[in-house]
Amino acid sequence: MKKRFLVTLLTMPLALANAFADDTSTGPSVKISGYGTAALTFSDTNDAQFGRPNQATGADKTPRTGVDSNLGLQASTVINDWLSGTVQGLVRKDGEDDFGAELAWAFAKAKLSDNFSVRVGRMGLPVFMISDYRNVGYANTLLRPPGEMYSQVPMNSIDGVDATYQRGFGDTNVTAQLALGRTKATIATGANSVVHLEGKDIVALNLTAEHGPLTLRFGRADTKISVDDSTLLNGLTAALRATGAGYHFDQLGPLADALEVKNKKASFTSLGLGLDWNNIVVQSEFAKRKSASYITDTTSWYLMGGYRIGKFLPYYSHANLRIDTVVANTVPAACPAGYPAACTPTLRALSAGVNVLQSTGNQGEQSTDTIGMRWDFSTSAALKVQIDRVKPKNGQGLFLQPKPGFTGPVTVGAVAIDFVF
Repeated sequence: MKKRFLVTLLTMPLALANAFADDTSTGPSVKISGYGTAALTFSDTNDAQFGRPNQATGADKTPRTGVDSNLGLQASTVINDWLSGTVQGLVRKDGEDDFGAELAWAFAKAKLSDNFSVRVGRMGLPVFMISDYRNVGYANTLLRPPGEMYSQVPMNSIDGVDATYQRGFGDTNVTAQLALGRTKATIATGANSVVHLEGKDIVALNLTAEHGPLTLRFGRADTKISVDDSTLLNGLTAALRATGAGYHFDQLGPLADALEVKNKKASFTSLGLGLDWNNIVVQSEFAKRKSASYITDTTSWYLMGGYRIGKFLPYYSHANLRIDTVVANTVPAACPAGYPAACTPTLRALSAGVNVLQSTGNQGEQSTDTIGMRWDFSTSAALKVQIDRVKPKNGQGLFLQPKPGFTGPVTVGAVAIDFVF
């Protein structure tokens, strides 16, 4: 079934193009474009796997193609001087440990004036510096967006409406974008386990100022998130409430409420900077994530700098992810004297469950030092070689399927060819 959907999704832009090509009238035409990455990724350990956000498995000492490889096709049509449409399909490794096909974009755009436009449908969720082209490797200096930053919002798109206003102030161009809607994301919680995260009532604001080679950006997104199909979360919160009521531990009910992810408020605030001046390339982002659930509050940032030498661009990046707050585990260590014999083992099991839930859902802190080289050997293709030194802290970091005792650090290598057409 997935393979049939994949073929349908990737051939849809071509089908649209053929449909319009068969029409000899003066109606709208379709422009087909695409992008992709062919990559090989590996690390120096078999004690954990390195993957991108939302992937179920990753690379270890055995090189893998699925971590950084993808393929996207886009069809765009201009219906008249104010109305257009865009559809984009994307194939990549996803939370179900397979090359899954997804409908990344599908929107109609109305240009209501020279400065103001409105889109309706599915668009990129505007929460990062490179939200619209995070999967287009050719458009980015780094081989992949830093996981410390880009793992903090697992939703890539929004179903709804957005409005964009652009205006020039002297030599500075300012863009304001407001998006409203909802979204869903598949989150891998193990090699064969996924949950579905839903974001409702999304309000996302994106402000960008461009002055010559300098770009400054501010973003803010607020939503209400829900996870309804987590067996671990649902079983744990039910057991906390039942144990709290049965043994009269008043703190267990509020703990279950605090851990639960049902229409819980969450926000993501970020600042970005980009500079492409002469041969100097700089990009940086700083962000704060907050959530009223077991999903942790975090601070993340990265700074990347590079220098062009002809067609070559060597670069260095440092990224960091820090956990700010977690829901306090208030399960008592033991039951008072006189309680049934099963009470203390029950509390210990619940306490361990809380710890497992938080480690599974949030993983841990880490930092990454990256060196790499980009070679633009063609007008539409680039070769990249990148080495990352990833240092988990207080846990597994963002690594997948860690074996007992894993602490890192880990060296990750990748070679990729990015292309557009």
